[in-house]
Formats: sequence, structure tokens, C-alpha cells
Amino acid sequence: MSVLPLVFTSGWASGINAYAVVLLLGIFGATGVSDEVPASLQRTDVLVVVAVLFLCEVVADKVPYVDTVWDAVHTVIRPLTGAVVAALLAGESGSLPEVAAGAIGGSTALVSHLVKAGTRMAVNTSPEPFSNIALSAAEDLGVAGIVTFAIFHPWIAAGLAGTLLVIGLVVVIFLASRIRRFWRRRAQRREEKRRAQQPGYAAPGAPPT
Repeated sequence: MSVLPLVFTSGWASGINAYAVVLLLGIFGATGVSDEVPASLQRTDVLVVVAVLFLCEVVADKVPYVDTVWDAVHTVIRPLTGAVVAALLAGESGSLPEVAAGAIGGSTALVSHLVKAGTRMAVNTSPEPFSNIALSAAEDLGVAGIVTFAIFHPWIAAGLAGTLLVIGLVVVIFLASRIRRFWRRRAQRREEKRRAQQPGYAAPGAPPT
């Protein structure tokens, strides 16, 4: 069977939560649920490290503005993980060239990551933190569900991942104004911080000295 649908699905999921993808695939391989998972992802040291990083992401991803910083740091990590996982899957199955698999997994992860990061910027314009928690929880459950489903029904899971990716792109375009508002607020905070460091600066509304 072609590994292409699993490559695409793992790439999409890696753009949202790369550590969850590696952790789930490693567990599925180590427990014998799937024979398509490379041995390198099943190693105990790899599983321990990604489990710790996954827990860090679970916390950081649910805190407003911290999630955006976390996304910025993972702009390289998520696509790279998607590419590496895809190449390893292709190498294990032999049904798809590793370079092609890496390109598919990495590019899909990059687009998925940009959708996630853009959506979070829009959500962060809201003053309450509950939308971040709800969205992050939905992403975690979605990644876990679709990656698990991909092990048993790869083509259907790939179709679901592709549909969610298109919907995400449409949502980001729809929320473009809120994303621009996020960047304006961020620029204003930086400017206020820069001015506050200047001698003789008085905060707005503060009595003159």
C-alpha cells in the first residue's frame, strides 16, 4: 500500500503539534499497532523526549501570547519534523521516494503551521483566555484522532486532513483583519516599551514630574 496518505496526514498534523505526531507514531510502532512506523521513532529515548516536549506544548499552547511566541519558535521545527517523519515513513515502506515524501510532509506541515499561527494571532485579539484553551484542546484532539485514524484508514484520514487544511486557509483569510490588529497591538507595545526606557518618559495619564 502507498504511504502517501500517511505522509500527507502526518505532515498536516506536524504543522499543528509535531511532538504529538512523533509520540503517537512511536507508540503505535512500539506496541505493534502499525508495521509502517520506522524503528527510529520507536526508541525509548525518543519517546521520552517528545513526551516531555509534548507536555510543554500542551501548557504553552493554551496561554494567550505565549502560544504565539511558541509558534514563532516552531516555524522551523514543525515543517522540519514533518519532512523528517515523512521521509522516514517513505524509507520504511519503499513505496515513495524519501526526497519526495520529505517535500510533501514538510510543505504540508509549513502550510498547516501558518494556518495555526495565523488563527492564534486572531484569537489573541480577544481579551478572554478561554478561546485559546478551547481552540488548543480542539487541535490536540483533532491531531490525536486523525493520526490514529490514519493508521487504520489512511486515505480517509488524508481526505479529512486536506479538508481541514482548506477550511483553515479560508478561516485565516476571513480573520485577516484581526491578524493585522494583533500585529498593530504588538507594535504599539514594543513602541511603548522603547519609550518607557527613555529618560524623562511619562506614561500616558501619569502626572507630570
